[in-house]
Amino acid sequence: MARILIVEDEKAIRNVLKNILVNEDNSHEIFEAEDGEIGLSQLNDHTFDLVLCDIKMPKKDGIEVLEFIMENYGDTPTVMISGHGDIDTAVACIRKGAYDYIAKPPDLNRLVTTIRQAIDRKVLLQENKRLRKKVDSKFAMIGTSRSLEIVRNMIKKVAPTDARVLISGPNGSGKEIVANQLHQLSARSKQSFVEVNCAAIPSELIESELFGHIKGSFTSAIKDRKGKFELAHGGTLFLDEIGDMSLSAQAKVLRALQENQITPVGSGKSIAVNVRIIAATNKNIKEEINSGRFREDLYHRLSVIVIDVPSLNKRRQDIPDLIDHFLKSLTNQGFGKKTFSKEAIDHLTSANWTGNVRELRNVVERLHILGSNPVLAEEASKYS
Repeated sequence: MARILIVEDEKAIRNVLKNILVNEDNSHEIFEAEDGEIGLSQLNDHTFDLVLCDIKMPKKDGIEVLEFIMENYGDTPTVMISGHGDIDTAVACIRKGAYDYIAKPPDLNRLVTTIRQAIDRKVLLQENKRLRKKVDSKFAMIGTSRSLEIVRNMIKKVAPTDARVLISGPNGSGKEIVANQLHQLSARSKQSFVEVNCAAIPSELIESELFGHIKGSFTSAIKDRKGKFELAHGGTLFLDEIGDMSLSAQAKVLRALQENQITPVGSGKSIAVNVRIIAATNKNIKEEINSGRFREDLYHRLSVIVIDVPSLNKRRQDIPDLIDHFLKSLTNQGFGKKTFSKEAIDHLTSANWTGNVRELRNVVERLHILGSNPVLAEEASKYS
């Protein structure tokens, strides 16, 4: 069901539009306004999934209504309808943000199609917002500690650039969150963020994973496949656990960075790529270089900017905020509302978190799910 507002000064036209909408889906909730001023009042009193608006009206015309909608309810699709149709008016409406423009008398099939598409667009926008909020929550940086503020400031300075970044820090400390923030705050944020876990890919497959392959290039290559570099074109490629990449793969990544192009396995044709590289590791790369396990020239290519993510033990003052964040997330997921007593929070704050934020999140979720009381206290004591 959609809530639809018809803003039209001619009653006969309003009735026609209403009948079309009812015949299309009689579950629609239809509101009517006989002039632009009443339309604005309706917009202030209700939330609409679609507005059908005449242009020539007394008191407030359709252009004023459209401008008000765009300024205050920009996600609400607005279809302009006018008997004074000309191309200049149509272009002006579209430029101001109208979803579509239909001349009177409206073509029935086109009007029905436009209404469906406009309502679908509103639903899609709402779903995208919900998913974006969920993603933003997942990659939020929680805490007020000085060490975390240093990381935040680095992200703000570096994100707008295309500088390559190497993120270091122990497992579970939030390196993926830093990488995601760098992407979201960059000019590439509307393009792809492609992640590769270098430690999880067998060395014999890493080249195909990164650069792609063509059909028949090896036994299991039954069709052409794009690699992560190509999939991230225009966006960001996150090479997680770069310290676990084989030396042969490192050499090929270095070449790709030097030439800004890749060659799929089995192909003799190079493909130009435009990607921003962000890498992360939990290893001491300089020790890996000294041990001959990591190429020094690749390190210098990747580490234009280095961001060190502190362990949770070095930012204990953030633990209460993190606990609160995880509890709210569980409540939003339908697990019910629970809290920790002050003693429980103190116990968790003083614990030794070798697994960092990931371990803390797992513990909070475990205690929340298994705890029998709304206020969790004794359950947390064993983690002190």
